[in-house]
Amino acid sequence: MASRKSPLFDTATTVGKIMSFLGVSALCGLLAAGLIFPLAATGGAAAAAGSDILDELPTELHEEPLSTPSRIYANDGETELATFYAENREPVGIDEISQEMQDAMVAIEDERFYEHGGVDARGVTRAAIHNLTSSTQQGASTLTMQYVNNVLINAAYLRGESRLTISGTGEKTYADKLQEMRLAVSVENEMTKEEILEGYLNIVLLGGRNYGVEAAAQYYWGVSASELDIQRSAVLAGMVQSPNGYNPEVNPEASQARRDVVLDAMLETGKITQDEYDEAVAVDVAEDLEINREEAGCVSSDMANYFCDYVEESILSDDTFGPDRESRQELLNRGGLRVVTTLDPDTQQNAEEEARAAVPADDPEAVGTALSTVEPGTGNILAMAQNTTYDPDAEGTGNTTINFNADFDYGNSGGFAAGSTLKPFVAAAYLEEGGSMDDEIDASEDHYPQYDTWDAHCLPNGRATILDDDGWSIDNVADDAEREMTVDYGLYYSVNTATAATAKGGDLCTITELTDRLNIHNAYSGAGLDPSNPSFVLGAEEVAPLNLAAAYAAFAADGEYCTPRAISEVTDTHGTEYDVAESDCEQVLDEDVVAEVNDSMINIAEGQIANNNPNFPMAGKTGTNDTSSSTWFMGFSRGLSTAAWVGRYDGNEQLYDRWIDGQHYEEFYGSTIAGPMWLDYMNAVGENYSTEDFPESDDSPFDDRRDMSRYANSGGGGGDDSDDGDDDD
Repeated sequence: MASRKSPLFDTATTVGKIMSFLGVSALCGLLAAGLIFPLAATGGAAAAAGSDILDELPTELHEEPLSTPSRIYANDGETELATFYAENREPVGIDEISQEMQDAMVAIEDERFYEHGGVDARGVTRAAIHNLTSSTQQGASTLTMQYVNNVLINAAYLRGESRLTISGTGEKTYADKLQEMRLAVSVENEMTKEEILEGYLNIVLLGGRNYGVEAAAQYYWGVSASELDIQRSAVLAGMVQSPNGYNPEVNPEASQARRDVVLDAMLETGKITQDEYDEAVAVDVAEDLEINREEAGCVSSDMANYFCDYVEESILSDDTFGPDRESRQELLNRGGLRVVTTLDPDTQQNAEEEARAAVPADDPEAVGTALSTVEPGTGNILAMAQNTTYDPDAEGTGNTTINFNADFDYGNSGGFAAGSTLKPFVAAAYLEEGGSMDDEIDASEDHYPQYDTWDAHCLPNGRATILDDDGWSIDNVADDAEREMTVDYGLYYSVNTATAATAKGGDLCTITELTDRLNIHNAYSGAGLDPSNPSFVLGAEEVAPLNLAAAYAAFAADGEYCTPRAISEVTDTHGTEYDVAESDCEQVLDEDVVAEVNDSMINIAEGQIANNNPNFPMAGKTGTNDTSSSTWFMGFSRGLSTAAWVGRYDGNEQLYDRWIDGQHYEEFYGSTIAGPMWLDYMNAVGENYSTEDFPESDDSPFDDRRDMSRYANSGGGGGDDSDDGDDDD
């Protein structure tokens, strides 16, 4: 959009023609005679003319908030996870800036700062004469004028404008200088000298992306602005003329030469003594540097990089923070947001340690591990860890920005085959239709022929049909599993034919309606489970660990499902609070149904995983796909629900018959690494949250839910899990 042309510099006007004719020398004459600024005017026609000219210029400086970094914190509001910024700035008060820094800036940039009223007529005249009589150029901007210019630049950027000049040329003209002068006088009438100097010292660019003396002091020497001594103050003050040209990190020799010029000015103006000058000038700038480089974004975090990435994407995809991604990114980079998340730093630290201990990130087989923990009853994400290193360059095994725990839209992972972790939901749907966990089912059927039909009331004709030419063949791991058994027994031993028989005896749409209530969905597409292919009951769908952790949290919370939640509070530098999602929970499963399914899962976790020696009540289910490229343990206590995943992330190759972390595995299931990783982690953090026992159902068919004898002398286990109908384990 074209800039609005000021009438003052429209050459069709009389004043415009006069100003064009007079040029800079006349401008200096006006200034020297006191004709432009009312405070210095002596009256008369010329003075009136000068005032008329100034009336055409704006008299108020319309400021926008300074661009300041946003910071993401854990749930304690103190543990910083990451900083986002386009301009690294930490605004501080004038009393938090050393007197040496204040003196250095005034000495080199505006030695008459405390004497003039915003514009130094003496300096303007001197500069004009110099510029007219010399091949070099000399400026005459006061600190107040520089402050005005920086404020205008900041405001224009935040409004999405270029720094347009009054003339519209993109280059500063006398008109622009006049505007800065008029605004500088206005600023001087509204602000004290200390306030102006404070504003300037917080807004000025000091090399790279460091703005303001606090951020610069921290970056170059790791000290606060209040600790800046004479030498370091002179270095920073010297950078104003050319922030990158005199950057001590990039050009230490040029920086040192410029620093010495500043020290000379400080000595001449009496701000330092000869001894102080001699001491400061003797310091080698390069040797004195202690660079504290803080990268912006999630890569800079010492922990929870992938969770940080999840939070960033949550902000960028939420119209609460702006109308589009670009504006939301600007807010995150410049808005000084304080983002308090749901992450428990102690729980996260333990999750990272266990995820890395289970399988090293640089293991040549490229085996990934992941842990996601959700708090039942709130949906708060307490931990999100994996064994890989967060690396935007993604060079080398074990380095990636792909978040194994999240859906594709929140981490570029397509999810992993759920395997037998879906079996408890099949059992829950069976109970909702009136069944019981001790019902006998016929698990002998291991093949369903082409065109075999299954009840599915939500599909056309109320049927799902097997369409594969060879039908659907189902394998079990253990021998003697194709026989009659209870639903409870089939779930405990993860018998594939038992799960298929349980589903066959009910309605497939009842199962998917239940999983829809628990928001179980494909990690890539976001679509719910598809009842048209019966093999989904054995875990063909690829899901995200976080998604399953939230679903299993409903088993820990008596059937209450809560949407996963990562952000609890967002405020900006002005104290404005943004609306963030509260805990969104809904009762989606009957308490008695949950309690009966838990009867079986308690024994899986406490018996199979904890070897009948649990530290506290726990429950869960193993899971493995047909090639053992995706293995799980989904487990929970009353206070924590955790998905533990171990698998391949570089292709669908099996994990059995491979060397992983120096150990050879002939077989590989959810209980191989995922289960022990889950147990070690939960033992470390579980008692920080509720460890009460799970409620029992009045309708439970078992007198003692932990009586393991019902699983003995009834035949062998059936199998761990299955990915799809073609290649079951």
